[in-house]
Amino acid sequence: MDATILEVQSRNAEEKAKDLLAEDFIPAEFYGKGVDNMSFKMDYQTFRRIFNKAGNNTVIDIVVDGKKGPSVLVGDVQYHPISGNIIHVDFRNVKMDQEITTNIPLVFVGTAPAVKNLSGIFMSKLDEVEVKCLPKALVHNIEVSIDSLEDFHSFVRVKDLVVPAGITILNEPEDLVAVVIEPRAEEEAAPVAAVPAEGEAAAEAKAEGGENEGK
Repeated sequence: MDATILEVQSRNAEEKAKDLLAEDFIPAEFYGKGVDNMSFKMDYQTFRRIFNKAGNNTVIDIVVDGKKGPSVLVGDVQYHPISGNIIHVDFRNVKMDQEITTNIPLVFVGTAPAVKNLSGIFMSKLDEVEVKCLPKALVHNIEVSIDSLEDFHSFVRVKDLVVPAGITILNEPEDLVAVVIEPRAEEEAAPVAAVPAEGEAAAEAKAEGGENEGK
């Protein structure tokens, strides 16, 4: 996988998050076992563009104040509850010779015969899987073929996934990944005419009779 590089600037304790955000910078923290925590600030649009491409499962090489910094994964991204803008990012330290645990998104490809031929409804049970691997083995996503879903009794399970060498999936092998379910029958109830009760019917008949006598 090609290296993804993100340039950041060191941040001192006097720089408040609200002031950085007002200047289109995102405050960020770097942490990890056996390393010193560091505070960064980075250009909003630069990080947003890289994060949209890399996501949480791509190693990013940090350049701090123009100098080579640590290799990281995006750990946590916080968003403003109203605007939806990114307001804070946590980076986790990565050592290229040590296995890491992270999640990789699933991308469903192909055509399910049970959808095409039987008008079934495709349902994904997992959108991502938890994996363990060396950082260099990470991939952006794992493709899942749904061509095998021929009927409503066919399933794709974790054990059916094909992953690149060096990646171990930590989910249970029998966990469901995808299935096609039968369409729900839409039963339209026929309108039923209101039937008057016996006493009401008699009263109506009497009233009609009285009206006829008066004519």
